[in-house]
Amino acid sequence: MATISKSANQISASQKSTNPAPNNNAISVTTLSSWSRQQKLAMATIAGFAILGLLLAMSACSKQSSNPAVAGASNAASTSATLAAAATPATAPIAAALPAPAKQTPKKRPANVTYSDPNSGVSFLYPRKFALTSGDKALPQLAGVGDVPMNFVQPGGVAVATVALPDRAYPGTDFASAFFNVNVNRSVSEQECAHFAFVDTGTPDGEPVDAEKVKIGLSEMEMTSNFSASATAQAETQYYHSYENGACYEYVLGLGTEGFATEGGVEHVNRDQVFAKLEKILATVKINPVELEHVAEQAVSGIAGSKE
Repeated sequence: MATISKSANQISASQKSTNPAPNNNAISVTTLSSWSRQQKLAMATIAGFAILGLLLAMSACSKQSSNPAVAGASNAASTSATLAAAATPATAPIAAALPAPAKQTPKKRPANVTYSDPNSGVSFLYPRKFALTSGDKALPQLAGVGDVPMNFVQPGGVAVATVALPDRAYPGTDFASAFFNVNVNRSVSEQECAHFAFVDTGTPDGEPVDAEKVKIGLSEMEMTSNFSASATAQAETQYYHSYENGACYEYVLGLGTEGFATEGGVEHVNRDQVFAKLEKILATVKINPVELEHVAEQAVSGIAGSKE
């Protein structure tokens, strides 16, 4: 029994030595440990709010950073549009100022052509469609009649130019040919220029008809005519004389027809219409001053032609 009690006492004593009595330091540690958990909870709460605030702040910053980008893009687009709008008015006047490319249209040639001869001083207008010959080849002819002679009272006449109408100028009629001719004679005086070598013999009694004074354009001239006919051809000529530049100028209008228009529905050509067209050429005649050397050359050529 004593042994057991000792053992118990020893065990109790060892327990006391093993588990020492609590002291103030242990109480302080326990208290500190308990306060730290509360503080941690508080700190965790505060930290949570801090994180939440940080997230909100970051979200706000993100929105703010995205808004400037959008605004920048919008401003860039607006700036581009403004520049484009500003550039458009600048280029529009330039485009308007530049003339539109003109359409190349073929230039129409004038209906009339001017003929001018420096030797005789003669110039006149004639339709482009008419045929012109000058110089030695200017001796006029009528279809079915042949050469048409000059009508000066003295030899020495020189052919200057002849304009012939197209052969088919009056289709469906008896028209054969027509011409306007210019001759000049420096061997004829002013008094002689008023006369003709032959005059109209187409009167019923066969008596010659004196020349008459007419006014063509601005010029006064002496005029006579001649008419001849056969079974197959008819020829009518009108002669005009004027004296200028110390020379006698002769203008001849001629018309030739063929047949008597009795078969095949062929009509007589309107003679007045043909001569009116030729008189339009005569009305444009101008006589320009001639240099003395040209006058001498023409006089020599005229004398040589008369000797031949």
